Amino acid sequence: MSKFKKKSQSSQDIPTAALPDIIFMLLFFFMVTTVIREDEILVEQSLPAAEDITKLERKSLVSYLYVGQPKEAKFGTEPLVQANDAFIRMDELILWVTQERDKLDEVDKNQMTVSLKVDKDTKMGIVSDVQQELREANALKIMYNTPQLVKDDI
Repeated sequence: MSKFKKKSQSSQDIPTAALPDIIFMLLFFFMVTTVIREDEILVEQSLPAAEDITKLERKSLVSYLYVGQPKEAKFGTEPLVQANDAFIRMDELILWVTQERDKLDEVDKNQMTVSLKVDKDTKMGIVSDVQQELREANALKIMYNTPQLVKDDI
């Protein structure tokens, strides 16, 4: 009666030489395919020009409101207010400010700035209404966006 002998243990190690290459390929893939999300502007935006412009230091503290006539006729012809990717009513502005403030760190909540991008053909009435709602929401730092003029344009 012969006994069967087991052969020597084979190594169960996983080859890791190609791991860094695979990780860098995945990293490169996600860097190339990832899109930084920006708001889709749903209103007309022909901004008025300005001469005295101040550049922002911390854009992370800025929340944007767009005011103007809708690009699509199904939304009508009256100027509307757009926050992020949707139109909002005047009575929703206070809630929007609260939600935007909640996204910030506790230290930065008082530093929040609301940037108004208002079409140059928009009547001042809706802008005044937006300002009043922002005042009620205690969003007192308001900035009006405008393209910078080139010296030849002046």
